Amino acid sequence: MPIFQLNEQNTFPNPELAEKNGLLAIGGDLSVKRLLSAYSQGIFPWYSEEEPPLWWFTDPRLVIFPDEFHIPKRLARTLRNSDFQTTLNHDFKRVIQSCAEIRTKSGEGTWINPDMQEAYLALHNAGYAHSLECWVNDELAGGLYGVQLDNVFFGESMFTRITNASKVALVALVTYARKQGIELIDCQMTTQHLLNFGAREIKGHQFRSLLEKHIKQINYKKL
Repeated sequence: MPIFQLNEQNTFPNPELAEKNGLLAIGGDLSVKRLLSAYSQGIFPWYSEEEPPLWWFTDPRLVIFPDEFHIPKRLARTLRNSDFQTTLNHDFKRVIQSCAEIRTKSGEGTWINPDMQEAYLALHNAGYAHSLECWVNDELAGGLYGVQLDNVFFGESMFTRITNASKVALVALVTYARKQGIELIDCQMTTQHLLNFGAREIKGHQFRSLLEKHIKQINYKKL
């Protein structure tokens, strides 16, 4: 199938037309309106700094249903006996920067380039992107960030500087999700780490149906 070239309009091809590896389209920008259009359809950007924006729809899709979330016993003991404290949206900019820095320092490389950081900070300022921070003695030990559209949270990245800090942030995210009535947490890529918490794969068409059910129409006129 062809890889679609995006234009100035904030529209995307049908996600079902994505390549087997998930690649759907190339080009466009990272404006708030385009990102919201993408996420509402389960599409997300992922690319290296020297590349144009690449847009993906992975199938199957790893998700967490908050009611199915499972805390491993060892982590449960850590939560009971640790000094971890969590906050919401206390320092979004530092969290996304840390997600990029940790990956770069480990030699993994990162898609969270300066343009991506600026774009998601704009999403945060518009009220659509959120961070969960994990602290120890007032030091940022770990955290995660993602995009929320109505009752769906799209997880983007997490980091840890102290053992278990990112896991504690994940637990905080699920606690937040349950309080806010979030029905679905998108994890994008399958990892054993997330499977251990009760995440599971669903088919792409099932994922899209859940998005249609849990995301209301976005009012782009307010942006």
